[in-house]
Amino acid sequence: MLVVGDVVTDIVARHRGPLASGTDTVAAIRTVPGGAGANVACWAVSAGCADVRLLGRVGADAVDWHERELRASGVRPLLVTDPQAPTGTVVCLVDTGASAERTFLTDSGAALRLAPEDWSPGLLDGVGRLHLSGYLFFSEPGRALVSTVLDSARSCGVPVSVDPASAGFLGTLGADRFLGLAEGAEVLLPSRDEACLLTGLPDPADAAVKLSRHFPLVVVKQGGAGALVARSGAVRARVPARTAAPRDTTGAGDAFTGAFLAALLAGSAPERAAAAGCAAGAQAVERVGGRPPARR
Repeated sequence: MLVVGDVVTDIVARHRGPLASGTDTVAAIRTVPGGAGANVACWAVSAGCADVRLLGRVGADAVDWHERELRASGVRPLLVTDPQAPTGTVVCLVDTGASAERTFLTDSGAALRLAPEDWSPGLLDGVGRLHLSGYLFFSEPGRALVSTVLDSARSCGVPVSVDPASAGFLGTLGADRFLGLAEGAEVLLPSRDEACLLTGLPDPADAAVKLSRHFPLVVVKQGGAGALVARSGAVRARVPARTAAPRDTTGAGDAFTGAFLAALLAGSAPERAAAAGCAAGAQAVERVGGRPPARR
């Protein structure tokens, strides 16, 4: 599997209750490797995919650290060092209440500078599935890369999946533009909010149905409500979530995507793959940060 996407440094600040404006709020703060694309790759390995490669762009300030962390998780890093921009950084504010919901402050840095010149069709040699992080769609170089990569995959017969990644950035880009750019992907893996935003429909099941008329397979991730699997204009399965005691929801959707794609690549039916995704998502929310335990 080849993942093309973002590699960033996450600063996770876990606090209880509302932030105290103008003064101090006590928090437990950790710096961990992150990025939706990188997280998906790591969870795919954790779910049993033996050969996972990641193409991403980072700054010279942290390339060595990110390469070490990816290798420690079993991912083969194909990182481009940006000569100008620093590594992307995300501040993850996590309320340690019952939901462990997170809010992101994002400086994408080098991550969104991944461009067509960083691509080679030879990167698809031996690849059975290609996954694109939605963050690629939110910059001009990234959109140009998406077009190039989809053309390469189509010519090689490699199936492509896309995770929209961010409802906030997606709203700015526009649903029609995103859907046009993603045309040709075999699998779309939106969150509930992303699916509703892409269709203008308030009900995630209705959104899944509508999206499945444009993509062969649509899996809507619903967090604690499980997942919807839709094909050919109908919801084919409603997969329940696994019970979990959440500490940090950062990367839960990435965990689902990584495990789902690993199961799909291994030959599982989409419904069974979605169950594997739900299990990984439950494991993810019980950890701090967006990745599974490293293999060190």
